[in-house]
Amino acid sequence: MKLEIITPEQIYFSGEVTSVTLPGKKGSFTLWENHAPIISSLGQGKIKYIANNQDQELSIESGFAEVNKNVVTVCLELI
Repeated sequence: MKLEIITPEQIYFSGEVTSVTLPGKKGSFTLWENHAPIISSLGQGKIKYIANNQDQELSIESGFAEVNKNVVTVCLELI
């Protein structure tokens, strides 16, 4: 699936990933390929994803995520 992490200033990451774990306001959740469409607010925590067989991690304060047709779009104010 494709992951896009964007801020008003830049595209932080755009590429294929195996899974994505996001810090939802009510707890962390993991997304896999063919996940049902959702929109979720994000709280303080870490975005974790696997790209090119390597674990990646990004600390965030807040934002929101949308999942639709194997594309996960994460919008953040600041990184």
